Amino acid sequence: MIPAAGSRWQAAAGIQDDPAIFLADVMRKTNGSADPIVAEALVEVAPDLVAWLADEVGVPLDLVTDFRYPGHSQHRMHTVPDRSGRTLHAALAAAARKEANLTIAVPFRLRTVGFSERGGFLAEIMDPDGRRETLQVGSVVLATGGYGANAAMVAECLPDMRSALYFGSDACSGDALEIGRALGADIGYLDAYQGHGSIAVPHNILVTWAAVTHGGIILGAHGRRFGDESRGYSEYAAEVLSQPGGDAWVVFDHEIDRLCRPFADYGALVDGGAVRSAADSEALAALVGAPAESVDSALREAGAAARGDAADPWGRLDWERILDPPYRAVHVTGALIHTQGGLRTNGHGSVMRDRAPVPGLYACGGAAAGISGHGAGGYLAGNGLLAALGLGLVAGRSVVRRSEDLG
Repeated sequence: MIPAAGSRWQAAAGIQDDPAIFLADVMRKTNGSADPIVAEALVEVAPDLVAWLADEVGVPLDLVTDFRYPGHSQHRMHTVPDRSGRTLHAALAAAARKEANLTIAVPFRLRTVGFSERGGFLAEIMDPDGRRETLQVGSVVLATGGYGANAAMVAECLPDMRSALYFGSDACSGDALEIGRALGADIGYLDAYQGHGSIAVPHNILVTWAAVTHGGIILGAHGRRFGDESRGYSEYAAEVLSQPGGDAWVVFDHEIDRLCRPFADYGALVDGGAVRSAADSEALAALVGAPAESVDSALREAGAAARGDAADPWGRLDWERILDPPYRAVHVTGALIHTQGGLRTNGHGSVMRDRAPVPGLYACGGAAAGISGHGAGGYLAGNGLLAALGLGLVAGRSVVRRSEDLG
């Protein structure tokens, strides 16, 4: 899902939103620690980005209005019909293959980038057999991902996630950081990451946080709640991992099950038997493997808070509905999705060195420092894709301008 404030989809739905409101949400969620220059650039380009994706690239986008992710004050998530990253990626790849002026070389790996005496850069690439080739190029956009697959770096920078399931690409091994350090680039926010508190086990499929947003709760193996689930799925990863064995259960009901059906990943969970049913609290306790009185107490606690009869002991205020049997439950754990720290950039996607842009060198996505501030708590849903696609768009435009200027 791609967040954009002030898009034509919002206007058609009668939603009053603009980049300034979005920026305020980002700074509020990050306690003011997000890079203000990059954050402002991304919220400003976001409406243009989703329009460009739809009109120029041909990605079928729509606005999500059936639920709102924590931290977003408006409905501003734009997504493909089945709300699947795989579908979005396929649309982008298909569009790239149609471009006659693009050469797609897969699977090559960018090994090094150095300054060329002739101007521009020398970029060394390597094929799967280890053969290397050096290219003379005018500009380089580093889009090699973060460092989530690099266990040593995760242990050093994200100690809370050192034993977490990694739910990202194996190619995110920190190559951009290595290249950037060799060039003397500025680096920041290495402690920032997106986690997720509900990855189904053993299925390894993400359980949409819409199940929680619509009123679901999360129980530990002991059958009790252990925090405010509405805070956000990124910061809740560490909460789940703090439970015995890193085990928990997302619990919701038949109505929330229906509301989650538009998500392709949720359909895969249903097809794979990950979504289990329980007729009542006693059956739910047996499913979870916890004392019946603990599970019943947790359900009554959540119900009282949802009805407004009592304050939630964990401080949760956002209750869309009261859970009614029959219940649904999915066994989950916490995971690291991707890192949010990397090379510092400016509002044009240029990599910075000693706080000045390096001409012709750009970074986007996990290779660049994002706008989630520090840790996991500053992550807003969609920050990762906005940094990938938004910085990619501004970097691409910068490359075009540089090429024109150089003739």
